[in-house]
Amino acid sequence: MAEMAEPAKLTLYSYWRSSCSQRVRIALNIKGLEYEYKAVNLLTGDHLDPEFEKLNPMKYVPALVDGDTVIGDSFAIILYLEDKYPQHPLLPQDPKKKALNLQAASIVGSSIQPLQNLAVLQFIENKFNADEKLTWAQYHINKGFAALENLLKEHAGRYATGDVVQLADVFLAPQIYAGLARFQIDMSPYPTLARLNDAYNELPAFQAALPQRQPDAPSPS
Repeated sequence: MAEMAEPAKLTLYSYWRSSCSQRVRIALNIKGLEYEYKAVNLLTGDHLDPEFEKLNPMKYVPALVDGDTVIGDSFAIILYLEDKYPQHPLLPQDPKKKALNLQAASIVGSSIQPLQNLAVLQFIENKFNADEKLTWAQYHINKGFAALENLLKEHAGRYATGDVVQLADVFLAPQIYAGLARFQIDMSPYPTLARLNDAYNELPAFQAALPQRQPDAPSPS
């Protein structure tokens, strides 16, 4: 009897500090999926290489390759993983709770992160100055965090939408981490988000996805 072929390993093109890459790393870890990590250095312009553009036409990270499937957007990647690898589901069956998770993820993915990504911050710094760059990022993060706090405070359990890790948590954790580590966000106005962050810090799937634990992270000086 012929041996069955091994399934193709997933390949994730990632940058250590990218919160979009981090959310995909969390999803892969939660689902117990092994993957090959391929670093894309945004500071040296790896993402501008024509070969990488074939993987992600927007020239952003992350990109995921699964056999002959190539996906270049973190939200699309996670929804693809949810459909193809349904173990440890990230979206609930209940339509109301599913919509809540999608709304929270969309706030992060559409109304916060794109306004503080590297390209935007570089534009603001070049147009104005470094101080204005930080002010800009803090304004948009705080606006989004205020919305998320109001959205989730009546629904959160141990995690964002109950007592099971779901899609909202996968998006929230990297954004809260970036707010604290990179943008000096005061979390005191957001007690629900602060409590969730403490819970995420206890989860191995989230810990393994942290920026400083990635193979392309700079060595501590």
